[in-house]
Amino acid sequence: MYKTGLMPDEVTYSAVLDVYAKLGKVEEVLSLYERGRATGWKPDSITFSVLGKMFGEAGDYDGIRYVLQEMRSLGVQPNLVVYNTLLEAMGKAGKPGLARNLFEEMVESGLTPNEKTLTALVKIYGKARWARDALELWERMRTNRWPTDFILYNTLLNMCADLGLVEEAERLFDDMKQSDNCRPDSWSYTAMLNIYGSDGNVEKAMELFEELSTLGIQLNVMGCTCLIQCLGKAGRIDDLVKVFSLAVERGVEPDDRLCGCLLSVVSLCKDNEGMEKVLSCLQKANPKLVALVKILEGESIDFDTTKEEFRNVISETAVEARRPFCNCLIDICRNRNLHEKAHELLYLGTLYGLYPSLHHKTADEWSLDVRSLSVGAAHTALEEWMKTLSRIVKRDEALPELFFAQTGSGTHKFSQGLANSFASHVDELAAPFRQCEEKAGCFVATREDLVSWLQSQNPSAVAA
Repeated sequence: MYKTGLMPDEVTYSAVLDVYAKLGKVEEVLSLYERGRATGWKPDSITFSVLGKMFGEAGDYDGIRYVLQEMRSLGVQPNLVVYNTLLEAMGKAGKPGLARNLFEEMVESGLTPNEKTLTALVKIYGKARWARDALELWERMRTNRWPTDFILYNTLLNMCADLGLVEEAERLFDDMKQSDNCRPDSWSYTAMLNIYGSDGNVEKAMELFEELSTLGIQLNVMGCTCLIQCLGKAGRIDDLVKVFSLAVERGVEPDDRLCGCLLSVVSLCKDNEGMEKVLSCLQKANPKLVALVKILEGESIDFDTTKEEFRNVISETAVEARRPFCNCLIDICRNRNLHEKAHELLYLGTLYGLYPSLHHKTADEWSLDVRSLSVGAAHTALEEWMKTLSRIVKRDEALPELFFAQTGSGTHKFSQGLANSFASHVDELAAPFRQCEEKAGCFVATREDLVSWLQSQNPSAVAA
């Protein structure tokens, strides 16, 4: 174009910038933008929308701030599309406070937010765990009669589920039921089942299931998983079997997450009868997983057989479900006093990369991070760590001054966390770990105390 003497106009610049931005060529975008500005070109709101989206995809807060500064310096008034783009960018950059300020600026300019605007802001608040801001936004939406849709309602419900806001979710759900155009759909019911399941409110969860069935709304696999988890924790195995059977009859195809949920319920079962009922459900969804559970219970099964069957199951499991599967299998072994098998499973899980961040070492401290483990797996990991340290002490090798165990402390209202159960297990072992007062979910032991304790233990005591 330049060689022929033609000069790009606003449309040309915006189009080429859009192409570069979609390709992620940030340097080319900025170079062309500066080149155009030098020739007297004045960018419009479409151009800034392109720039904002590009920086947002990269999570580049400085880039987003640059866009805002350029718009103000040129006197370009953002339209709703630009504001929506910048809000989404703020969310990806992890800037909830700036997103809130930008939203207020938009409202003060006289623009009315649409469903996309509000959904973006609710997602940002939910991710930042800003429950109060999200609920205040909801009240403003109702007062100002701002537009809503299914996505916005379900985003709000999912936020309530993530933060454990039961009463607020019930109000939202009732609003949906009274709405003319946004009555609850399958995902709305799933969010409520998740909330009641996390809260342990079995009666309301089952009422919701019956209501959903009466209305002819299809139960999806996620809703089925939430309900089964709730019933399993409450020990209502017969209801669990009923729900699973009905769900499968109505077209729900069990996925790895649902199988993991059933496996988790197996680990909670106190008697063989309940365990067999749950395994009969799991058999329909994942026969190889059930076969592995049976192998773990077999007294004459050697380690090589366990390893081969474990590898076969894990290789056919979705990546995000592999560690939960291993955690549950360890829990089942612990609950059935198969401690040696639990240690074998932890070794196999580590071997196949399911616990990549379990151990951390520096010159001054060693730590065990069990935040991604179940209760049984965390206990097994602690025992295994103590066995390893005992061997190091016997070899008289150098040790750091401090040892830490990280269990984390859940921020969710319903989160039980590992700290209490881990503390109990530490007490059972009489290990010299104490909870850090300044950091929840963190246990610490000094080298002197730990070495003294390890030297006083029988080899079998540490591995108990």
